[in-house]
Amino acid sequence: MKQLLVFFENLRPRQWTKNLLLFAGVIFARKLGDPHCVLRAALGAVVFCFSSGVVYVYNDYRDIHLDRLHPVKRLRPLASGRLEPVFAMRAGVVLMILCLVAAALLGPLFLGAVAFFFLWNWAYTNFFKKLPVLDVIGIGMSFVIRASAGVFVLLPIHPEVGISIWLLLCTFFLSLFLGFCKRRDELLRIVIAEGETRPALRGYNEPFLNAMIGVSFALTTMMYALYTVWPDTVRQFGTKDLIYTLPFVLAGMGRYLYLVFLEDRGGRPHEILLTDFLLQTVVIGWILVAIRVIGTS
Repeated sequence: MKQLLVFFENLRPRQWTKNLLLFAGVIFARKLGDPHCVLRAALGAVVFCFSSGVVYVYNDYRDIHLDRLHPVKRLRPLASGRLEPVFAMRAGVVLMILCLVAAALLGPLFLGAVAFFFLWNWAYTNFFKKLPVLDVIGIGMSFVIRASAGVFVLLPIHPEVGISIWLLLCTFFLSLFLGFCKRRDELLRIVIAEGETRPALRGYNEPFLNAMIGVSFALTTMMYALYTVWPDTVRQFGTKDLIYTLPFVLAGMGRYLYLVFLEDRGGRPHEILLTDFLLQTVVIGWILVAIRVIGTS
């Protein structure tokens, strides 16, 4: 039982907030008033929570020796020795199979998204994360898979539901923005010991990361702005007022930049969302305004 509790800790439940992205399909498809859609999105989010947990376990298993050199990661269950590697991998395989079975019950396209999520993150852990820029792009694609899955889970009961390419691009560039902020924090905060804690950091320096943060910030806001005024979006929602949610996006990203550059808090994005009151206020404000503008069916 103790090993199971430690295994659950290794699933990193505090990082499961990333999977709230599964609800984007419900919101932008105007299905918040449909309890069946909300339930399917919630079930899909749960599947992705445990699926991402499996990915974290595998990632920690592969990086166990590097994590022991890291000032924070050395406290993780596998790196600290509190979780047996063999138990972790066996439990991880069982949980992965359960996630695939649950995904199959929600539809073939959603199953494909979950399977591709596992495959993509296997490639990320073994290849992409070792290469500068590609390591952050790899993370960005995981968020695009989540956003797409939020639509796929609705298709069995609403085949007409779709997702805008601009919204997918916005999701991708936002994840790049967060990823480059995290790399900057790691580069400046961590004193690299013999054996290196993240090989991809060798290919970065502060000016380059600052530039990539600025570029991804600009592209994220541009993609979102284009989405709000795009003719297909206006036609879908019957209003041009979605542009009024843009200030919340700018405020939220601006607040995050402040925390990264002036308070050196860019290393753990999921922790910032859980602890920063101003950022939480902006996110809630965006949700309320978006729901008010989009409405429900």
